[in-house]
Amino acid sequence: MDSAVLRRTKARPPPAFDPEAEYPAVIGCDEVGRGALCGPVMVAAVWFDPARFPGALLARLDDSKRLDPAEREALTPLIRAHARLALAAGSRALVDRINVRAATLDAMRRAVLRLGLDAPVLVDGRDGVPGLDQTCRAIVGGDRLVPQIAAASIVAKTVRDALMHRLAARHPAYGWERNAGYGTRLHLDGLARLGRSPHHRVSFTGRYEGVSEQGEL
Repeated sequence: MDSAVLRRTKARPPPAFDPEAEYPAVIGCDEVGRGALCGPVMVAAVWFDPARFPGALLARLDDSKRLDPAEREALTPLIRAHARLALAAGSRALVDRINVRAATLDAMRRAVLRLGLDAPVLVDGRDGVPGLDQTCRAIVGGDRLVPQIAAASIVAKTVRDALMHRLAARHPAYGWERNAGYGTRLHLDGLARLGRSPHHRVSFTGRYEGVSEQGEL
């Protein structure tokens, strides 16, 4: 094995979840893209019973930000195969119309409702999801504490990153294939030169002009 790869492997934090521990069968919900300058907020809601979930897979779940892209890509189809999940998005237009927090909570509500399950809901962050019949609780750092939230964060991240890669092919100046729409130097330089694309959130990038006339997201 390459020595650099070996060093990275040794330095990687231990798995977040113990296959021998007891976790409740709940719906976990998480979002990706809330702080991006463009594109939608993507939400996943995931339900599984950890007692019936493959232990080796459980041990690989973690906050999506702590996993490299290849691991997230490998985990997403496995989560889909062993869990029930639903996706919902808060579009760029919705974010601009009602603000990013409200758009995120609306997408979380829709994702949970699409599951059609009467199970408690645990959400990463500080905001519970309004408009649900079942119990809902927000947990700060939930993607490190609740395996279903970790799974939701992985799926949402993988789906949104794939979308931003597709959009990057049409708008290459912003580097979305590398920054997923967040405010990196490359992205900001593109905004300064070309202005906003139709996929940029006006509420996040109001000082930039020159909106493209291509279709919106």
